[in-house]
Amino acid sequence: MNTHKLISPIVAVVAILVALTIRPVNVFAQEENSKIQYYGEQITTNGVVSKIDLASFMEDKDSADVKLEGTILKTCKKKGCWMTVDLGNDREMRVTFKDYGFFVPKEGAEGKKTIVEGTIKRKVTDVETLKHFAEDAGKSQEEIDAITEPKEELSFVATGIIIKDSK
Repeated sequence: MNTHKLISPIVAVVAILVALTIRPVNVFAQEENSKIQYYGEQITTNGVVSKIDLASFMEDKDSADVKLEGTILKTCKKKGCWMTVDLGNDREMRVTFKDYGFFVPKEGAEGKKTIVEGTIKRKVTDVETLKHFAEDAGKSQEEIDAITEPKEELSFVATGIIIKDSK
């Protein structure tokens, strides 16, 4: 009996079984005792651009569809209709939700890891909008009145969000 004829089908079957058991890498899977919460469209953890790579990723673009990982700094205290995410190097990005279609928790999300998928854009936010955001964040009237200049920033409109809740 020719063993090559027998080994080839066995190797093929083993290769197929191995391929079927390989799962996408979950960036949160390494941390035990965590609960994953989805908001908006259910997204995966595949294809995440790191905060470090974001500057080079956006270097020649005004907007792009992307999936980012970060840490939640603040959420809207009135409705949960936006959140800010740490981009590193003392930079943060405001994340809103496509078509006002979903919200995140109004409190308790700060410091949690998140993955956001959607469209990132460079934009200038006017003073009136900045004051509105400051009011939503629960800032004092003194802090709100101190906003006198528009701000160039990155904004993000998310179609889906994952929040990792460690318990």
